[in-house]
Amino acid sequence: MNSLEQTTQLAIDLIKKNKVTDFEFSVGKSSGISTAVRLSNVETLQYSLDTSFDVSVYIGKNKGQAASVDLSKESLKKAIDSACLIAKYTQEDPFNGLAPKDRMAWDAPDLDLYHPWTLDAKESIEIAKECEQIALEQTEIDNSDGAELSSFEGESYYANSNGLITKSKNSKHSLYCSLIAKRDSEMQTGYEYAIALDSRDLTSPSIIGLEAAKMAQQKLGSRNLESQKCPIIFTARQSSGLFSQLLGALSGSRQYKKTSFLLDSLGKKVLPGSINIYEDPLQLKTLGSRAFDLDGVLKSKQFFVEDGRVTTYLMGQYSANQLGLKSTANAGGVSNCRVSSNYDGGIEELTKNMDKGLIVTDLMGQGINATTGDYSRGASGFWVEKGEIQYPVSGITIAGNLKDMLKNVISIGNDFDNRSNLKVGSTLVSEMTIAGEG
Repeated sequence: MNSLEQTTQLAIDLIKKNKVTDFEFSVGKSSGISTAVRLSNVETLQYSLDTSFDVSVYIGKNKGQAASVDLSKESLKKAIDSACLIAKYTQEDPFNGLAPKDRMAWDAPDLDLYHPWTLDAKESIEIAKECEQIALEQTEIDNSDGAELSSFEGESYYANSNGLITKSKNSKHSLYCSLIAKRDSEMQTGYEYAIALDSRDLTSPSIIGLEAAKMAQQKLGSRNLESQKCPIIFTARQSSGLFSQLLGALSGSRQYKKTSFLLDSLGKKVLPGSINIYEDPLQLKTLGSRAFDLDGVLKSKQFFVEDGRVTTYLMGQYSANQLGLKSTANAGGVSNCRVSSNYDGGIEELTKNMDKGLIVTDLMGQGINATTGDYSRGASGFWVEKGEIQYPVSGITIAGNLKDMLKNVISIGNDFDNRSNLKVGSTLVSEMTIAGEG
């Protein structure tokens, strides 16, 4: 047995010395390196080595939770004893309990998510510097917010009183660059990034740097807009935020707490009939894939919205118990979720189809009311007329209600942003309000 497997067995033995009805816990360790440079100077070079132990015990329907970042026997025992003490004094909750035994991930598949990178400090600095340097060589690029390279890997075990012991290993590598472009007295910022499970799949540093520079350059000459109502295209990068609001509204916790703008929406239409939202969690070597949720329940492909209608809420076991439904294995959120495309083309084709309106490339602020669906955020992007970009815009606010925005989705492009757990293309909404000048 490796050290983490031994720790898992030790924790089980320690818990069994207590009079508990059920238990579940996770134990993990992770390591990584993060290097940030700015103007060719190393600003940070950080190594990390973290361990964690999170335990829940049940005494009848009473639950106690505790955690530790130390995996020594003494620390494990303290955490377990604390959880047991809390369970004795906490209020009984009839919805507490483990997921059914037959739902557990007894045969969790290996999803090929573990691709460690033997990256030393010197190499990480060179890669980050290369990314930033090529960007600084571009015209009108005046300054840099820096480039950062990160590489992390981790391993964890989940175990519970049903006898389940299952493990997962994963890695994630990323490269980020942010630049400042200047023309006369105007300055604009642009950024680009890459994320991959395998370092060999990362976009090259030179391409990241060039794209970041291009993003900043394109914003120069920015103007304001008159207040008006018009169509809006959210780029693929920004579209995931729109649909994450929809998924959040369908979460079991928001449903039973009655804090969702899509309350009691099972079977109801929330999107055009040509659009589906589903998760495909068992895809190999894919960002966001996961074999089981935080309750140890085996995951599988499933639809949340089919033909525009809500087919299920997103539930872990506790939320499912509250709602009198079955868990959808979504304790901890969605895994490799995708919003289907209903349009044969990406943002260029959507722009031509829109004819006149706004492309939103950046959003600022958190003006979203999750209960009512009211939406108001600062934005910048590009103004479009006759299907062509005319000039960049900034200093505006876009507003609407999420219910209406989602129903007013006309087209979703096939230019999926695969760097996110929620994968979606550029999204054209038929009408929103722009607050600008006058």
